[in-house]
Amino acid sequence: MWARLTVTVGGSGLGLRVSREGLRRVAGAGCAGRTHQERRDFSAEAAVKKTPLFDFHRNHGGKMVEFAGWSMPVQYKDTHIVSHMHTREHCSLFDVSHMLQTKIHGKDRVKFMESLVVADIAELKDNQGTLSLFTNEKGGIMDDLIVTKTDQGYLYVVSNAGCADKDSAHMKARLAAYKAAGFDVDLEFIDEALIALQGPTMAQTLQVGLKEDLSKLTFMTSALVTVFGIPECRVTRCGYTGEDGVEISVPRLRVVELAEKLLSNSEVKLAGLGARDSLRLEAGLCLYGNDIDETTTPVEASLVWTIGKRRRQMKDFPGADIIVPQIKAKTARKRVGLVSTGPPVRQHTPILSPDGQVIGEVTSGCPSPCLKKNIAMGYVDAAFAKNGTALQVEIRKKTVPAIVSKMPFVPTNYYSG
Repeated sequence: MWARLTVTVGGSGLGLRVSREGLRRVAGAGCAGRTHQERRDFSAEAAVKKTPLFDFHRNHGGKMVEFAGWSMPVQYKDTHIVSHMHTREHCSLFDVSHMLQTKIHGKDRVKFMESLVVADIAELKDNQGTLSLFTNEKGGIMDDLIVTKTDQGYLYVVSNAGCADKDSAHMKARLAAYKAAGFDVDLEFIDEALIALQGPTMAQTLQVGLKEDLSKLTFMTSALVTVFGIPECRVTRCGYTGEDGVEISVPRLRVVELAEKLLSNSEVKLAGLGARDSLRLEAGLCLYGNDIDETTTPVEASLVWTIGKRRRQMKDFPGADIIVPQIKAKTARKRVGLVSTGPPVRQHTPILSPDGQVIGEVTSGCPSPCLKKNIAMGYVDAAFAKNGTALQVEIRKKTVPAIVSKMPFVPTNYYSG
């Protein structure tokens, strides 16, 4: 069963609403007997990229949808809610192989990366990573990404599938300029699989397959290890759910083997894009293309913490002349969390002041399986951004009360040692 989705992509995650009208069964390998439109649709589906786990997903009951040019599982046999709660209470396995993985080599690799992002890469310890942002000269966010300073002589970067072409072109253009100026730096786009194991029982599940002590690998640190007998796996303690978790970059020819070994533990179940989106929203994490894009600055998006102190002082990252003054002067709008009851709040829902004036718009929203309330994030006029402020949202031409809420909506459980 296939579904056509219209989504904006990003973050190691996505905002999903599957159109039931778009569901259709694709049978047979050829186009004989189909209408022109059906042949065109079938041809488009055939061109969708597949991760190394595509057949694995189908064999395990994955309902596949097109996302960012890839065929990805939106859910499996369990419902979205069951999958979501299993991740919160046990642990779930996600395929994130569609994301762009890059290695940056050369003695000038840190200088090169800092010419593109807002983070202080130089201050990172070996095998430590950080969330950062590609910014443009207007201060807009081009993408969010994780940069890890490995002890192997390269930076390891993971960025969003939906921005893969843009990000790679952006890095290649800067690389050409750096090489022309005589700097020692090179890019390597790696074709490895990437899976995420997320949830409170992740550590006990993964430790069985490691010689190394996983308790020494804290949040946002990384190690190159052998996992369940598979060498050259990069395990990074991070994720997109708010739970303790890891992302494992694994040789693509052995990822099915690793996935099957993890699934042999009853604690582990497969989870798809639907659960991934509601989990990240409960954790207050942004989705690129919905909650942040090239029209939003890190200050508006409440992501000032991603900008290194030295970088603010030096003002030596793209858009710094716009972004740094905003830190003190504030901005006209701000990203906030919202909680409401009643009908679900979705993307593009208008946000209203108490007297009914439009003051902003929802960028992501869904019912929270944990809170049994509706949660959302969006941008509002700064005067209405204080936590606890009573506002309204307009749903199907009716106003519904909403309260500005601190994020994350559900407490995070990142492992700090």
